[in-house]
Amino acid sequence: MKPTFLAGAMLLGLASSAFGADAIIDEVVVVDTAYNWSGVYVGAQVGYAWGDSDVDFSDIPVTSNPEPNGILGGAYLGYNAQLSNGIVVGVEGDFAFTDLHDSDGLTAPAPLPGQSFEVDVNWTAAVRARLGYAVGRFLPYLAGGVAFADVDHEGFSAPNASAGTGSDTFVGWTIGAGAEYAFTDNLIVRAEYRYTDFGSEDYAATLNFPAHSVDLKTNDIRLGVSYKF
Repeated sequence: MKPTFLAGAMLLGLASSAFGADAIIDEVVVVDTAYNWSGVYVGAQVGYAWGDSDVDFSDIPVTSNPEPNGILGGAYLGYNAQLSNGIVVGVEGDFAFTDLHDSDGLTAPAPLPGQSFEVDVNWTAAVRARLGYAVGRFLPYLAGGVAFADVDHEGFSAPNASAGTGSDTFVGWTIGAGAEYAFTDNLIVRAEYRYTDFGSEDYAATLNFPAHSVDLKTNDIRLGVSYKF
């Protein structure tokens, strides 16, 4: 009976050891794959934007429709808080230098030969709230908030003959969607799309240029990489 008892005890001990090892392995796997999105992060971004700008003159039936487009690059800073159910909420600010530019002829309602209107966007910025759902290291999200743009414009009564200029900081709103992936606990990459309506600005008549209004709407695709502290 003693050999049988000893053999049974050894088998039970081996089974218990194996079960404990499995539990440790399972726990390590869970710890290794879990990721918490909470924290402050700072990143850099590049992208491409294309827009639409409607120009309307107050006292004469003249219009123009420049469509500024170009590249952008800048930085962003934000904070995320991950809730227990996987929802991630946050706030983010960003700034980007841009070279969006386009010019278009004046129409009244037929085209006016040699006359044109030019729009340039020098920089954009935004402060946005974010809402996402964490799937491990993958985070799809929506974002929206207030947006700003530094816009210059110039009208030409003939080629290279400036008739008037204007410059303002436009203020509007933005909304978009994107996705992030955490390659490490600190290194996060993202891709996102956003639509922005920067609103419009009115300009009084000058000696050579009638009163007019300018509005601006843009679409852009951005890629970014950030470091989470």
